[in-house]
Amino acid sequence: MTDTTPSHAASGDLHNDRTDYKQGELHRHQLSTDPIAMFEQWIQLARDKQLPDATAMTLATATRDGIPSARTVLLKEYGMEGFCWYTNYDSRKGIELADNPRAALLFYWRELERQVRIDGTVEKLSAEASDRYFNSRPEGSKYSAVTSPQSRVVPNQAWLARAKDKLAAEIPPDQLRRPPHWGGYRLQATSIEFWQGRPDRSHDRFRYTRTGEAVWLIERLAP
Repeated sequence: MTDTTPSHAASGDLHNDRTDYKQGELHRHQLSTDPIAMFEQWIQLARDKQLPDATAMTLATATRDGIPSARTVLLKEYGMEGFCWYTNYDSRKGIELADNPRAALLFYWRELERQVRIDGTVEKLSAEASDRYFNSRPEGSKYSAVTSPQSRVVPNQAWLARAKDKLAAEIPPDQLRRPPHWGGYRLQATSIEFWQGRPDRSHDRFRYTRTGEAVWLIERLAP
């Protein structure tokens, strides 16, 4: 009879792999009444400290049936109207957002022992906004955006390179236009949570919940 008992050695025993967070604390009196202003403080500190990929965020989407998926994208703009990024509309995330426009964002700045979680609804940015950003991108990135069938199966990297080179030979950079399958999204937050790591897993968590236009309920959550 085969022994099916799980082997910690084979599966990787990570029970003792942990970090005790000691960078700081977060108190109610330190919070802004406006979560966007609070987010501005936190992301600006991460950028000022030149943390790697300070604007990177995990974007979680789900199918109409609730099957989730997540990936890392880059925040390109934020404000009272929402948090924006750009991608291929025909990608897996684009297809899921078309069917289910609810999504979540997660920022994690390891060096600061901080997280920000954002839940909300997603809409496409205007064609004009998408055009402006597309035209500001590096040439190579623009050619890749046009030619990459994002999330689809491709033969190999050489196939992608050939498609990109072929388009570059046909259309000069100053004539390349944003394709209709590529553009921006905006998530309008319904809740924003700020997390500060603390020793002994006694983390500080504060959640802002939108209760009206520019009106937010602030609550402390148990870690």
